[in-house]
Amino acid sequence: MRLAYLQLALSMALVGANVAVAKLLAEALPIAMVAFLRCALAMLVLWPLARWLDGPVRVAPDVLRNLALQALFGTAIYNAGLLAGLRLTTALEGGLVLATLPAVVAIGGALFLREKLPTRQWAAVALAATGMAAITLARTAGGVAGSALGNLLVFGGVLGEATYALLAKRIAGRVPVITASLWMQAFSAAVLAPFALPDIGAAATLAAPSLAGLLLFHSLTASVLCLLLWYAGLRRVPAGMAGVFTAFLPGTAALVAVTLLGEAFTATHAAGFALMMGSVAVATWPRRGEGR
Repeated sequence: MRLAYLQLALSMALVGANVAVAKLLAEALPIAMVAFLRCALAMLVLWPLARWLDGPVRVAPDVLRNLALQALFGTAIYNAGLLAGLRLTTALEGGLVLATLPAVVAIGGALFLREKLPTRQWAAVALAATGMAAITLARTAGGVAGSALGNLLVFGGVLGEATYALLAKRIAGRVPVITASLWMQAFSAAVLAPFALPDIGAAATLAAPSLAGLLLFHSLTASVLCLLLWYAGLRRVPAGMAGVFTAFLPGTAALVAVTLLGEAFTATHAAGFALMMGSVAVATWPRRGEGR
């Protein structure tokens, strides 16, 4: 069980670290190019993994349509919102905005999947909204380096990722995880190609080893390793308990932003961080009897 906890924590920590990596890539390359190359590199790894671990899999047409929608929202729109937003806001605030994901998924489940939203989920939504309001109000008073528009774009990415999560529930168990991820990366690359290929000359920037290394790390961790670690942990840990480990996302994003990017961590950020972490904990903490 300790190994499963470590796998879940490392998965979310890598997602958080990728916020800062994505910011650096978005400042050096066109947004569509970053997302397209991430998908292409992930496909090179996922294809042999899918053949090895999942074997030949026939995917039903309705599942393929669902996977195409998941790719549109969970890869294309999520990455476009995240990368565009990080060009304007800080990695620290981008990570805080991403921490609203559990609350947004909870609301989406209630509205579109007719799932009952318990009181604690409403409390999580309120905490997340208050955290967002804290960093927004601080900026209007001055002294905060982020961007309201940038945070809004990142939140647009959150909406895309939440839609992906809700769509995934419709086909849960009908296709192996790695095969599903391979199809999603392929669909995403197809969607992004018309936007990325006109700027293909910008790929020459990747001649710099540091930038190429960042892109490789971003693709292999965010699109491959995080996925494998997360689902490996879920084999031993109930989903309700596993959700608690999403707290590592904003925590790692904040740590990397402050230590490696030199971003300022203000008292307002601390308050917003505490509220966001509280939101994640309330939204995902298992109810009595879960995880036994």
